Amino acid sequence: MRALFSVLRTAGPLRRLLPAAGLALAADLAGVTLMALAAWLIARAAQHPPMGALSVAIVAVRALAVTRGLFRYGERLAGHDAALRAVARLRGRVFGALARRPAHEDARTVRDADAASRLVADVDLVQDALLRVALPALSATAVSVVAVGCAALVSPPAALVLALGLTCGGLLVPALTAAGSARAARRGAALRAELAVRTADLLDGAADLRVFGAADRETERAVGTARRLRAHDRGAALLNVLAAAALTVVQGAATVAVAVVCARSVPGVWSVTLPLLTLASFEVLAPLPTAAQHLTALPETARRVQALLTPATAGATATPDGAVAPAPTAHRTLPAAHLSVRNLSVRHRPGGPLALRGVDLELPPGRRVAVVGASGAGKSTLLAAIARFAVPCGGEIRLGGADLARVPEAELRRTVSGALQDAHVFHTTVRNNLLPARPGATDTQLHDALRRAGLLEWVRSLPERLDTVVGSDGDRLSGGQRRRLVLARALLAAPPLLLLDEPTEGLDPETADAVLADVLASTRGTSLILVTHRTVGLEEMDEVLVMDGGRVVRRGAPRAVLASPPKDADAPLTVSV
Repeated sequence: MRALFSVLRTAGPLRRLLPAAGLALAADLAGVTLMALAAWLIARAAQHPPMGALSVAIVAVRALAVTRGLFRYGERLAGHDAALRAVARLRGRVFGALARRPAHEDARTVRDADAASRLVADVDLVQDALLRVALPALSATAVSVVAVGCAALVSPPAALVLALGLTCGGLLVPALTAAGSARAARRGAALRAELAVRTADLLDGAADLRVFGAADRETERAVGTARRLRAHDRGAALLNVLAAAALTVVQGAATVAVAVVCARSVPGVWSVTLPLLTLASFEVLAPLPTAAQHLTALPETARRVQALLTPATAGATATPDGAVAPAPTAHRTLPAAHLSVRNLSVRHRPGGPLALRGVDLELPPGRRVAVVGASGAGKSTLLAAIARFAVPCGGEIRLGGADLARVPEAELRRTVSGALQDAHVFHTTVRNNLLPARPGATDTQLHDALRRAGLLEWVRSLPERLDTVVGSDGDRLSGGQRRRLVLARALLAAPPLLLLDEPTEGLDPETADAVLADVLASTRGTSLILVTHRTVGLEEMDEVLVMDGGRVVRRGAPRAVLASPPKDADAPLTVSV
């Protein structure tokens, strides 16, 4: 439950739920009062009293019949407004946490489809916790207390029977329901996540699965997961039916018991009114068994969400030793983007081999550095660490004199940005893929960024131009077009420190050289780190770092590094042209 309360606090202040709780209580009280007052009115009218004795009750019945619907509508409106605001807030936090997670977590802890499941289905726990658990429980408790109190004014014995019945229906039946569903709660969340992963694998990898003859096997696995989830949901539905039946039995028994007590000790119209008050009081208990089922599932779901939010919930960042560094409390503007990397080491997974070892780099404002080396040398890992997408296990990175781990997220993204290898292309138009870099950019600015990325002529040739949809993760683009679209977004952002990871990958040599020349010419004065496997254009850089095995084996001016052979025979310069 601690994880659940932590996630709920992250979703925002719960005081927004108070209007909905008040309206829910008013609607339930109006319903119970309407039933009891209508019973009293009919019984009293049978005694043929003067019309004046019934006028107040008649007006009250009409008023309650109208206001109950208004209260219920207001409760739905206020409750869903509070819940959906909380869901939107929490979903933003979870999305941010997914975007900021270390690169090694992608393969180790969170699959993309599982992440989508957490972002959508698991985050809905806030809506369930507020609308299906908190509101029904609060309203049922308050209405039960009021009903027992009113019955006690007329007949304490009847009130005692009513209290026992409400306790049994409001506590015992939901408790038994929760006990029956607790065992399946964890299984349900895990099955939904597994089904999401298997479905995504089937859709995204359909062609590869057919080529290797594995499509039928993987389909059967997904179908098997769906069957297990369906069986789980059937069990939950059966439990709901049994709980509703048990609650109906308790309601009937309590109503009969109150009627027997009233027949012996309560005279007049109250012998009719109190049994119907008992019958109506149980109506507010109907959502509680379902609420108990949701409550048993919420902690496990909350733990899955909290696993992503920690330490992101507090705006903190993991330090190299795994501790949580406190987030800065004051908003500030960073000094000039002087980047300093000292003795940096990074592991992709705890206990795994070092992907970077003892890397040093100084990048004053305006300096441009190229990082070259064979695949697997650690070039992309270096950029990921500078972008804070990989957590160092040793050394330090300082940006503008501040420890990178303590730089606020918004400040960091305004200062350091670029085109990394795993950059995402959204399932929307070319325009909307560019605008996140600079909201409000004009078409002229968008065209300029596309021109520098070598993509403008292609975009102009499209029937809808900037409004052309590029598909899920850019699947309607070629590899080179996708890279250039990501590059154009990075150039449009124009950060003080630009990171480019193989920006011309997938292009033919002539196009790649032209695009890189345009990029270097248009970013003069900007701090730049360029990861590349090509030597063309490196003469425009201030320094070249040659990496091998996670270490910088050579560094210096471009001509000196590329012209002379390496001193370490074990760390050859492997750069292709």
